[in-house]
Amino acid sequence: MISPDSQMEAYSEAVSSGLYAKKSGLVGKYDNVRRYWEDEITRIFLRPHLQNLIDRNQAEMRRVRIVDLGCGSADGYELLTGVRHREPDLEDVEVNLLVPEILGRYQGVDLNEDLINQARAIYGNNGKMAFVQADFTQGAPRDDGEKPHDLYFSSYGTCSHHNDDETMITLLADIAQQVQSHAVIVCDWIGRYSYEWQSLWTHDLAGHPNMDYVVSYIYEAEEREQRRDELQHICLRLVSRQEAEHIVAEASRRSGVDIEPLRYFDRSVFTGRHMDTAEYNPHAQPIREAVNSLHEANQRTDLNSVLIDYAPKPGFREINDYFERLQMCWNRLVRYVDELLHLYNQSERQYSEKPSAILDSYPPVLQDLMRRMRHVVDGIGWLKTGLPRENIIEPQLGYALRDLIMELQQGMGYAHGLVGIFKVDKG
Repeated sequence: MISPDSQMEAYSEAVSSGLYAKKSGLVGKYDNVRRYWEDEITRIFLRPHLQNLIDRNQAEMRRVRIVDLGCGSADGYELLTGVRHREPDLEDVEVNLLVPEILGRYQGVDLNEDLINQARAIYGNNGKMAFVQADFTQGAPRDDGEKPHDLYFSSYGTCSHHNDDETMITLLADIAQQVQSHAVIVCDWIGRYSYEWQSLWTHDLAGHPNMDYVVSYIYEAEEREQRRDELQHICLRLVSRQEAEHIVAEASRRSGVDIEPLRYFDRSVFTGRHMDTAEYNPHAQPIREAVNSLHEANQRTDLNSVLIDYAPKPGFREINDYFERLQMCWNRLVRYVDELLHLYNQSERQYSEKPSAILDSYPPVLQDLMRRMRHVVDGIGWLKTGLPRENIIEPQLGYALRDLIMELQQGMGYAHGLVGIFKVDKG
């Protein structure tokens, strides 16, 4: 017979492993916004270019080789292997693009030894994955004897660790020269004009290249203030579309290789982590917290907490106009869904009165998303089990807001992240 003490030791071991930890998508590095918005937005914009890369490699009987710059604990691997086909059928089981038989090699590169060790502990048994500790601000890491890579990937502001543009230019030039025939490059910077740090907006780009980024969002407000003197600070390069284009053009000139822009996009508009801290903008609202709540199972959200009240900054008319229009569309969608929920009668399966009209003057994407949410409420509003509002309607509102942001973003550095996708083709 197993003794009670032995049984308790088994539970203690499970707890110490971390696998018994209670996890929530409301807080932490991998919160709901990270998983359902930030990762997915990158996947969606990258998808057609990754598909083209895979198709071309398969035509040449080659698998895809990836290097992840600033890999952390292999976050890039998890993001990339989660890219899905554009419109998978409901019956399909395999919907991912980068299936194991297509991936030839993944190499993660990071300067932090602890993160590299963590990645090795998780993926060390995968023979196609390798992790290297290196400083990519000193140029592209070289792996003697290895074939060139097909996808050079970075994520979540990695490229903003290049505080001096010269090191970023050198890195891109090195990559362009290393490419054997063709490759895709993904650069991820911290956006210069995110609403999170409106106090840092400036027209003097050369005079204010970097920001003092405070890692304070990992704590709740009260603990954040108590730990103020202990908070970590990181110097990060703020980048606008104009600055990114200069960096890439200069790298192309120096390398003698054409680095062709395929797409720029803004990621995490209104939902960056410092919206909730208001560290750099006293007018910032905890919108990330509200969006996290929309995607949290079994939790009902006060939709008033999702509404945005944008405060413009004088002297930035074009940027203010963008945020003003986006705010109006965002709030109109939220208020429309709130109205539907109040008017819908579950017992009679109909609205107590006719909902507001969807005007032709609204942007087409807003009209489409309002109609989508009307279909959602009509279709499942009568359900009385499974918490339909908390577990279906609110997540769908979250996805609708995400789609609104994606369609109206401009790729100008107006968000927490500015991402550029580029192509090198020597064929």
